[in-house]
Amino acid sequence: MTVQSVSLVIAGSGGAGVVTAGSLLLEAAAKAGWYALMSRSSGPQIRGGEAAAMLRFATEPIMSHDDSFHLLMAIDWENIGRFSAEIPLVEASLIVGDPTHGPAPVALLSGKPREAALAMTDIAGRIENGRPNMVALGAIAAMIGLPAEAMQAVVEQHLKRKGQAAIDASMAAFHAGIAAAADLPAIPKLPAVGATSGPRWSITGNEATGLGVIRGGVRFVAAYPITPATEVLEWLAPSLAKVGGVLVQAEDELASINQIIGASYGGVPAMTATSGPGLSLMIESLGLAVAAEVPLVVVDVMRVGPSTGIATKSEQSDLNIAVYGLHGDAPHIVVAANSVADCLFTTQWAVHLAEAMQTPTLVLTDQAMGQARAIVPRPAELAFIGQRLVATAAPAAIEGERYKRYAVTASGVSPMAIPGTAGLTHTADGLEHNEFGTPSSQASDHQAQMDKRSRKLTQFNYGDHWADIEDAEVGAGDTAIITWGSSTGPAREALRRFSDAGGKARLISVRLIAPVQPEKMAAALKGITRAVVVEQSHSGQFYRMLRAFYDLPKDTRSLHQAGPLAFGPNRILEQLNAWSS
Repeated sequence: MTVQSVSLVIAGSGGAGVVTAGSLLLEAAAKAGWYALMSRSSGPQIRGGEAAAMLRFATEPIMSHDDSFHLLMAIDWENIGRFSAEIPLVEASLIVGDPTHGPAPVALLSGKPREAALAMTDIAGRIENGRPNMVALGAIAAMIGLPAEAMQAVVEQHLKRKGQAAIDASMAAFHAGIAAAADLPAIPKLPAVGATSGPRWSITGNEATGLGVIRGGVRFVAAYPITPATEVLEWLAPSLAKVGGVLVQAEDELASINQIIGASYGGVPAMTATSGPGLSLMIESLGLAVAAEVPLVVVDVMRVGPSTGIATKSEQSDLNIAVYGLHGDAPHIVVAANSVADCLFTTQWAVHLAEAMQTPTLVLTDQAMGQARAIVPRPAELAFIGQRLVATAAPAAIEGERYKRYAVTASGVSPMAIPGTAGLTHTADGLEHNEFGTPSSQASDHQAQMDKRSRKLTQFNYGDHWADIEDAEVGAGDTAIITWGSSTGPAREALRRFSDAGGKARLISVRLIAPVQPEKMAAALKGITRAVVVEQSHSGQFYRMLRAFYDLPKDTRSLHQAGPLAFGPNRILEQLNAWSS
């Protein structure tokens, strides 16, 4: 069934309160029983300056923005051209601007949207301590059907520390905006929603990531701030302390990766969060963790690259470095979240995998998920917590026998001793070694240890978590969308629209990127004769990886594009329809 939704953008300069206004709308929508998604865009300055809050409201869960926006509410026009391409407007769209700041920039008018004026500055100026962003919120609420009492509750909660006068001023501006909206052209409204079915969360992908690692058992975090991963660390700093954990701000990415290796070697599950440039610096030490078989989690909130790239925008282009970036043959795990809510599950699972197999696990999210805020159904409580195989006592008192830290076992996993445990002294470094950990240059030792490191990953039972597989209906067609990460949201919506029109297709969103799962993929593709691979990268990295390791249908096409522009559902739907025509 097609999602009933309304999409809008609030734009303005630094200090205009654009993101704050969007956040208030999001919370009010939740109180009204709606679901919502908010992402944000800004210029290259990272903090401050022009910004846009992009919101979509619906009566059922959503994981993607629509192909265009119904409304652009511009508090002012400062540098909005920097992200005008991210705000697709069509003839049915409406631009509302403040005449105090002049006409809409030409860059926004290519889709021939309607235009209207709202004197936000003048209206706010007639109210003591009135703010234009609250006038804008009132107009938006009236235009989309958001109950005023929902916004009243949110404003009271947010401003209670500032006193009743601040609350009264904000609500006066809000109601003035509602009154002014009567003179504005109409856009779609959402229906009132009754009692909600179960509790809902307002959460960002970065917050969900932090919660996931805590639930997984992580109790030590070391990291260096970097956009767009910093909010993971900001959320974790107080939250870790509540469960007895510690977060250290390291002097750089090199220090942070080595600190978590040390903490994990000492017996404390550990993680760090970074973005592409930081991951590049961590690669050598990740190889050390592979060789020494030290479990840890590295979260990469991807942004546009290469190098510094565009720090405030999203792209899925760190796939290659995550999978192939370590020198030598270095078996490790790479997983990817596919929605804001899934950041919680995937990071918790990542801790479990790292600890169970004593190996580094990389988690790929991106700016689009990490910094987006969504109203979602409360995620399920998951039982699994990382448990490593720990050696607690010395070997039996047999003459000449001593502890084999890297014993060649059938599972590939060897008991890991905590430093200081009597009788379990061993060496753990980056040199190749024998079963005892003694450095060795023997080909037989290298072969045995490489086999062991690989075996523990390939033999592990990942269950159904390796991918989300969804059919438009049972036994759906011979067509599949194969995707990963944040491209899953628009792919899901495209599939829903395709199904509404009578089409049949299957969605395969891969969560376990490495090690590859050829048998599971073959089962997922059973009956499929054509597929489209959807990803946000310039070179089609995911498509090329799938081609290298999986037996895909002969008619498999790559649908890829670079960031920062994300896929709209209709771009994917066009490919499905082309096959059906």
